[in-house]
Amino acid sequence: MRIAWIGKKTPFCGNVTYSREITNGLLEQGHEVSFLHFAQSVSQDSNELHCQEVPLPFIYKSQVYTIPTFKATKVLTDSLRRIKPDIVHASLTLSPIDFLLPEICEKLDIPLIATFHTPFAGKGAKLVSGTQLLAYQLYAPSLGNYNSVIVFSQLQRELLARMGVPAENIAVIPNGVDVDKYSPGFSAIKAEFKAERLFIYQGRLAPEKNVEALLRAWRQAEMEPQTKLLIVGDGPLRASLEPFYGPEYGIIWLGFVADDHRRIEILRGADVFILPSLVEGLSLSLLEAMACGLACLATEVGADGEVLQDGAGVILDTNRVRSQLRTLLPLFQDHPELALMLGKKARQRVLERYTLSKNITQLEKLYEEVVNRRSLHFRPQHTKKAV
Repeated sequence: MRIAWIGKKTPFCGNVTYSREITNGLLEQGHEVSFLHFAQSVSQDSNELHCQEVPLPFIYKSQVYTIPTFKATKVLTDSLRRIKPDIVHASLTLSPIDFLLPEICEKLDIPLIATFHTPFAGKGAKLVSGTQLLAYQLYAPSLGNYNSVIVFSQLQRELLARMGVPAENIAVIPNGVDVDKYSPGFSAIKAEFKAERLFIYQGRLAPEKNVEALLRAWRQAEMEPQTKLLIVGDGPLRASLEPFYGPEYGIIWLGFVADDHRRIEILRGADVFILPSLVEGLSLSLLEAMACGLACLATEVGADGEVLQDGAGVILDTNRVRSQLRTLLPLFQDHPELALMLGKKARQRVLERYTLSKNITQLEKLYEEVVNRRSLHFRPQHTKKAV
């Protein structure tokens, strides 16, 4: 199948990882993929298989949203007309282009699906809050014009359906990870940081990630000197947090780690992964940590709580993250056998439900259904014209 993928390659975020892993998986299955993304020029990533790239001009681009130039719509339309894909798949990037795609693809007679990444709070809280609520309200009318919309959980599907997106056009396909690439293995990371126990946070350093709750709990728990916390990632809060939570507390700030091999080495060498977010979609960082055999502690937001339920990890209450972590951190420090047990369960959960291969299989099936459904929809009209 010839697929036109519209997504992100920079700056790094979950959307970038999703686009990279899925397009590589589709290429490995023998599909022809063209990758359209906002960039000034084409630059091939050494981590990716070869596929045709099409740069779309932009004015501004961040981890959260993108502002295209006026010319971008024409470049996109002309590129799709030239590529002649069987289907367009948009990994939505919070850009004005997202709202123009249905009209563009309708004119070109190309079926269109989207993956909607926008995070939400989940059970026990308002399903969405603040900017997330606005994003859902903003997108819902447009998503109804896509042939299919992929979300990560049933809860998210119900939310969009209540906002008017046809339920039959919403497909639940959870994120998946490459379980051969992300797997338990040797790592010298503990020796590098002179640690006996190693905890890790990996993600953006932004308000919705609630990292300060983790940092305050860590400092209040008075962890042993040989127990370290690695903060992997960057973002707007780093400058205000790092000066107050430094090496004197066993906290090591690594910043953004782009190299996959290095990130996997860090995960393989750690004992516990912590994700204290207030909102999420379905965290790929969480799934990667689970696949590497880490014990995982995460809040019940987005689909993350669903991933860890029934003993695959520890689910935190968003209203009591700091107090719970203050108790749990010393527990995992003093009882390494607990981390080993939960790490094995986490790995098993990913193998059962969240593999990349399973994700690709479900995606291929959806592509076929959407293409066939659209063909059947237009066939009677064409017959009528012929008569």
